[in-house]
Parts: sequence; structure tokens; C-alpha cells
Amino acid sequence: MATTENRRDTDATEEWRRGLYEQKPERDALFTTISGLENEPLYTPDNVEIDYDRDLGYPGLYPYTRGVYPSMYRGRLWTMRQFAGFGTAEETNARFRYLREHGQTGLSTAFDMPTLMGYDSDHPKSLGEVGREGVAVDSLEDMEHLFAGIPLAEVSTSMTINAPAAMLLAFYICVGEGQDVARDRLRGTIQTDILKEYIAQKEWIFPPEPSMRLCVDMIEFCTRELPLWHPVSISGYHIREAGSTAAQELAFTLADGFAYVEAALERGLEVDDFAPRLSFFFNAHIDFFEEIAKYRAARRIWAKELRERYGARNPRSWLMRFHTQTAGVSLTAQQPEVNIVRTALEALAAVLGGTQSLHTNSFDEALALPTEHAVKIALRTQQVIAHETGVVNAIDPLGGSYYLEDLTNRLEAEAYEYFGRIRELGGVIAAIKENFFQREIADASFRYQTEVESGQRVIVGVNRYEDPDEKEIEILAIDRALEQKQVDRVRALRSRRDAVAVEESLARLKRDAAEDGVNLMPAIIDASKAYVTMGEMCDALRDVWGVWRETPVF
Repeated sequence: MATTENRRDTDATEEWRRGLYEQKPERDALFTTISGLENEPLYTPDNVEIDYDRDLGYPGLYPYTRGVYPSMYRGRLWTMRQFAGFGTAEETNARFRYLREHGQTGLSTAFDMPTLMGYDSDHPKSLGEVGREGVAVDSLEDMEHLFAGIPLAEVSTSMTINAPAAMLLAFYICVGEGQDVARDRLRGTIQTDILKEYIAQKEWIFPPEPSMRLCVDMIEFCTRELPLWHPVSISGYHIREAGSTAAQELAFTLADGFAYVEAALERGLEVDDFAPRLSFFFNAHIDFFEEIAKYRAARRIWAKELRERYGARNPRSWLMRFHTQTAGVSLTAQQPEVNIVRTALEALAAVLGGTQSLHTNSFDEALALPTEHAVKIALRTQQVIAHETGVVNAIDPLGGSYYLEDLTNRLEAEAYEYFGRIRELGGVIAAIKENFFQREIADASFRYQTEVESGQRVIVGVNRYEDPDEKEIEILAIDRALEQKQVDRVRALRSRRDAVAVEESLARLKRDAAEDGVNLMPAIIDASKAYVTMGEMCDALRDVWGVWRETPVF
């Protein structure tokens, strides 16, 4: 029942609408979010209900809508990471050092396509791709070169790799041991999120079930031996890059997260033992308020589900900590300097949404891997936001905005609708096999592309405000000789290592993989120490588990 005050607001709103707003024609433009959510012309108490205690609360307290830490950026700024990786380990090591010299506070590693797909650099399928879009890592030897001179006890490292994630984590552990850094002192995140590969990014090796086993092996191992390490970064970024809406990114990412929780519980782990080490990775797209609302809804949903559905009692299990990367898909090859503006706005949305870690894309990434100049501007973007804009001075400064709270509520409601549909299909893996996620993303992507091609959705420099006299910019060129250098390195490694130790390590890995209930991480670490290559370990698992073929979506 409306109060007298609410009726007065309703009367005033209607008087404004009829007497003023409707007297002026609207522009011929889309007034929807980039995801297609309709926007009212004005948000007031008349059309938005806000229950402060239920929906917002306080930073650092359930339901964490306003942030996971009580002081947020007044206590500590987010970790500034810049994705880096190209050529061989030495080239990327030099980029790491450059970024640290310019104020980067965390390392973030990109791997090349052969590494992502579990092939060594001298495999025939790797030809022409070695070091092209990330660093080539074939063995522990490469990882030793990659982090040479970088004290692992002092840095937090993120590694973006999924299907062969267990091998790369094993290499990192071995490098730490070589630096006398105990496992319980290693800090960082490895992506590992294989479910989103089947949904969006398409860089898988094995079928879903054994892939999930390997993920849970890593969760179990890190829970026991790497307490400061995040064994899974549940990723919506690539779901969004594939063309999803914000609501789909939110729903599908959280559904994946729930699937990992359930798989770990089935293994026999206690939720409060592993949940605090699960982390997330979201996209920061160009629709400013929609993105901020997405992060706030994500925190609220995760807290509620972990507490109420999965019975977590440790408040740290309810916290959704996440890394954000600005939207690569929003960058344009036309007028690439304009991407600096896009990235700055997207980064600002991530900060206002309460991210714990942030990567800002470089303006030239629609054309090639970024130059040092472009990377420095991207890093400086974060530093300007942190130190010059004043947005860090108050916690969740947009909280309570009628528009923002309405968007948060609507995205949350859409996410729960998707959760219901996924459950009806039998869960995430069953939905993957039915191509449910893939079709939903394809439909959303088609709608958006239609809006762009028709000119309804304006992209500056692409379908409006074009520049026919645009000049080309200097881009990074990868020396093709680096591929042969890497091929020679892995072949030389095979010729000088202990062949008996290699064969014994691979035989153990196959035995363990064929037996249910055996955690594969110890076998993978032992194989790494014998300088078994990542591709050899993946081939051994291919022999046991086979490979996955997706049914195409038309």
C-alpha cells in the first residue's frame, strides 16, 4: 500500500511526465543498455523500491553489494595488472620487468595458442603460432626463464590458461622451490575455468568430465598446500567477449562457479575450506552503469547462494573477489586512439563496481599485441583513476542511485531466471552438451550486430564519425625467428634430460589418470621436475581420456 509520501511522489512524477517531458520529442535513438535492457526516462522512489538493509547493507558485510572489504580503496587500492606475453620467455620477462618499473603491482601472463591447446612448440599444429599472441611455455625450463630475476615471494602472479592449467601451476611451484619460496607463500591466480571454454572461448582439450576432475584436483591440492593461491578464476570475461549480454555473463559465470562448488563438495571437501580461494574474472564493457550494476548483483548472488544453498559458515566463503579486464571486443581498429577513451571509461566502471584487480587494454590491441608505449598509457589510465579522479575517496559512491539499484535488481532477476533454465536442463555440463549457452550467446550477439549494422547502435569511427584520412599507427611485430628459437630449445631439452625419468613420470601420470580418486597434481609436479614437457603430459592424458568435439551450433 502506498504511503502519503509515495502518492505525492507519484503525483509529482506524473505531473512532470505529462506537463514537461512528453511535450518534447525524444531523439531517434536506442535508449536501451548495450545488452538490450529498456531504460525509463527517469528513476524515482515511484518506480524503484530500495530496501537498504536487504539490498545494500554495508561494505564488508553480507550481502556485500557495496563491496567485499569494509574500507575498500580507502584501505588499499586494487591490484594493477597488465596482461603480458609474447615470443619466448626472455621477451616476456623483459616486459614484466618494464611494467614493474612503471608501477605495476601484479604480473599477468598471456600464453600463446599452442600452449593454451596443450601442444609443444615443435608440434606440427603449432607451426606459425609460436609466441604470436602470448608467450610460449613448453617446460619447466621456459618457466624458469620467464620468472628469472622476479622474486616470487614478493609478487602476485596471474596466469590465463585453462585446459593445461595444472601443468603451468606445477611449473610455477617448481620455480618457487628453486627460489626457496615455500608453497604456502606463493600468491596468485590461475584461470583453470574449463567450463567457460566449452561455453565461449573454445580452447579445450579433454571431454568435460575428466576436465572437471582435473579442476577439482587443483582446488583440492591448493586448499591443502597453497593457501594463498586462487586455483580457479571463474571467468565471465570470455563469455562476454563471445557476444553475451551482461545478464548472460553474470548468470553463466555464476552457474559455472556453483558447478565447481558442487564438484568439490562431491569430492568430499568442506565448503569453507576451499570457497575462500575461489575468485572471479569479469568483463568491463562500455555501458557504464550496466557494468557497475553487474558487479554489485554478482556479489549479492554469490553471497546468498554460498550461505543459503551450500551452507558456508565462514564469511570469507561468501565474498566474491574478482579481477576485471576492459572489453577487448569494444576496441576498434578504426581510429585506435579513441580506444584510450573507451578503456578509461570501462576501467572507471570496474573501479566504481568494486573490483579487486584490474587490467586495462592497450589502444592498439585490435590490431596486434600492444607496444610498450601503448601498455604504459593503459597502466597510466589506472593510475590516473586511482590518484587523480577522487572516485576512491568514498566507498561505493553510486550506491543508492535509483537507476543503479534498479539495474542491479533487474540483472539479478535475469540471472535467477537463467539458473532455473540451467537446472531444468540438468546442470552446466548437460546444458553445454545441449548447446544451450552457445545458442543464447549467438542470439544476443546477432541482435547487437544487427543494431550496429543498421546504425541504431553507434560505434564512433566505425558506423559514424569515420575518418577517411586516418593514418596507420606503429604496431608490435613479433620476430619470426623467435619461433625457431623456441623449437630448438624444446628439442635441445629433450636431448639432454633423463629419458628414463621422463618415461617413468609419464607412465605414472597415465596410471593415476586411469584410476578414479587419485589427485593428479603430485604426478604432474614430479613430471615437471623431470622436465617432461607440457605437450607430453597433455598427450599422456589424451591417450587416457580422449579429446572433446563440440556439436556445431547453426
